[in-house]
Amino acid sequence: MTQTSDNVTWLTQEAYDQLKAELEYLSGPARTEISKKIEAAREEGDLRENGGYHAAKEEQGKQELRVRQLQQLLLNAKVGEAPADDGIVEPGMVVTVAFDGDEDDTITFLLASREYASADIETYSPQSPLGTGVNGHKVGDECEYELPNGKMASVTVLEAKPYRS
Repeated sequence: MTQTSDNVTWLTQEAYDQLKAELEYLSGPARTEISKKIEAAREEGDLRENGGYHAAKEEQGKQELRVRQLQQLLLNAKVGEAPADDGIVEPGMVVTVAFDGDEDDTITFLLASREYASADIETYSPQSPLGTGVNGHKVGDECEYELPNGKMASVTVLEAKPYRS
């Protein structure tokens, strides 16, 4: 899991290995594939009206941006252990909170960077308003955080367990 502190991103060994593998793929085989697509589209003729060429160039731009993001992330990464199962909210934890103390109005989410966003569980960044509000608190704590509109909201931490992928 990750936690960003200044320019340092904390990663488990597993997360580091996954991101490094993605970088290696995008820097090697994926670059070769996109270059071939661009070359094939270029051979079709007039580039001004060549949708395949423009789509491939756009895909290449997105891919290169992701390569730069991964390089920066891994450059500043510190590899460590997953968080302890101690009931204290921190990045890498699956957290359940009740809004305004109402145990019927709850949400469960993974507190982690966007690198971990998946369809399996909603992910909140530690820098998000809710993430900032609960980070460092323990089960049973009532936490306040500022909403984007400037108003304050409160939640009670019901559960905090390490994420298991």
